[in-house]
Amino acid sequence: MTPRGRPPATRNPLTAPIRWIGTRRWLLRVAPPLVRLENWLRRRSGNRLNLIGVAGLASLQLTVPGRRTGTPRTVSLLTIPEPDGFLLVGSNWGRAEHPSWSANLLAVSSALVSTGAGRATMSVRLLTGDERAAAWAAALAYWPGYWMEYEESGRREFRLFRLEFSGSAGIDERDRLDVRTKPGAAAPGCAEG
Repeated sequence: MTPRGRPPATRNPLTAPIRWIGTRRWLLRVAPPLVRLENWLRRRSGNRLNLIGVAGLASLQLTVPGRRTGTPRTVSLLTIPEPDGFLLVGSNWGRAEHPSWSANLLAVSSALVSTGAGRATMSVRLLTGDERAAAWAAALAYWPGYWMEYEESGRREFRLFRLEFSGSAGIDERDRLDVRTKPGAAAPGCAEG
């Protein structure tokens, strides 16, 4: 058992092939139906099952008020787990423009994050300078497809955000969100291979 009482993670046999597929340009053409399927799976399973998680990669649902309307907007995203939170990359599937969720994050200091059945409010920081460079290297190690998306976008500098537990977040909140510190560990609610 791990320190938090979870069984130790095993390698998911789908992770390596999915990371390889993520570097193929044709994936960008099939993105819209994949996003629809992802959203359908999350709705039907109460956010316990998702395509990214089946592949052994971490994902979350991010809810943040729209910067113009204030209406809460929820989006499912691949995330890079960190010991005290998550790293998000605004790749927008390699499009030339930034994703709208990243513009919404620029306008707030915190956001609601859901993984599996857990939810927590986390602080949001746009990364710059050396911290951004280190986070970009970590993102590329976790999801090599970001490089292909970067090239497809015309080499647009992707916005990178760090989501961190606020000072008031206790260990229970961290456990509910099931923060994974090891790349390749199965995502919450997904069977490991």
